[in-house]
Amino acid sequence: MNQGLAWFIFFWVFIMVGFISIGGYFMFRKFLKVLPKEDGKSTLDWQNHWVESSRHLWTEDSKAFLGQLVDPVPAAFRDIAKHTIAARIGQLALERGAPEITRELCVEGYILATPRRDYKFLRKFLDESGIDYERFRPMLEQ
Repeated sequence: MNQGLAWFIFFWVFIMVGFISIGGYFMFRKFLKVLPKEDGKSTLDWQNHWVESSRHLWTEDSKAFLGQLVDPVPAAFRDIAKHTIAARIGQLALERGAPEITRELCVEGYILATPRRDYKFLRKFLDESGIDYERFRPMLEQ
């Protein structure tokens, strides 16, 4: 067999194993979210519940603001991120009895629903938008 062809096959196998591993990782994470918890509902069930229960509280402004918050997320993951963050925001709004979802609830829900590495973007976005986030500073620094 040609030496170049053997290296090409080796390289291609390495790339395919890498892609399969990455895909498997994300599929496993999704599988863990579907497993029922102690209360009989999975994480995804609860997310769907909070989104559906709070649907009437969302205004056009809050939907647009959430869209701006998740804009830097890669397009392939944007819908999932938006749904997860919207569920957390809806949960906060319903637990507090809010008449509608405000920008403050969106910021707080974003902080609670996203990992710490996303806070840098949030601070930059809020600074550029001229939104005061002093009351959320302790949450951002934890």
